[in-house]
Amino acid sequence: MKYTFDYLVYIGRFQPFHLAHLQTVKIALEQSQNVILALGSAQNERNIKNPFSAQEREQMILSNFSESDQKRIIFVHVVDVYNDVKWVKLVKSLVASVVKPEDKVGLIGHFKDDSSYYLQLFPEWQMVELDSLKDSISATPMREAYYRGEIQEQYFPQGTIEFLQHFQNTEIFKKLQDKYQKQDKSNLNESNSKLE
Repeated sequence: MKYTFDYLVYIGRFQPFHLAHLQTVKIALEQSQNVILALGSAQNERNIKNPFSAQEREQMILSNFSESDQKRIIFVHVVDVYNDVKWVKLVKSLVASVVKPEDKVGLIGHFKDDSSYYLQLFPEWQMVELDSLKDSISATPMREAYYRGEIQEQYFPQGTIEFLQHFQNTEIFKKLQDKYQKQDKSNLNESNSKLE
């Protein structure tokens, strides 16, 4: 099979991984030999905006793909850097640690709203711009429903649904749910929030 790219980079937080994310990765796998998922907000703190660790998100995402596709998905962990220049440099260095200089690298994404401006910060990577996917679903209302005890299954692939069901039974989920009810956006105390 002849691919257009050696690597397509897809940047996201995937908190959690929903059907529009799945559709994007599938399109990327059709066009590229490999897909690099740059997991944003990959620092260790958990909060109601970022409930899942980078490792948990890797597990959640891979559970939705066949074994052969899993081998073509590579993860890099991008911690939050509140400076575009430093952040771009970080993403590029993480990608450079995976690819060879001669590889053809592209960026895949969708200009959803003002928060998608970062897609323009990598002019050297050819852009694969997607039209609105799955009615532009946003993970924010899904997380809110999740904290209210509801998994909106119509928005998630099966692997994510199973991950979310399992995670609901953890102590961490109960603590996050408590923070959500108080609208407390601070981080969970990591010392007592390892997955039980």
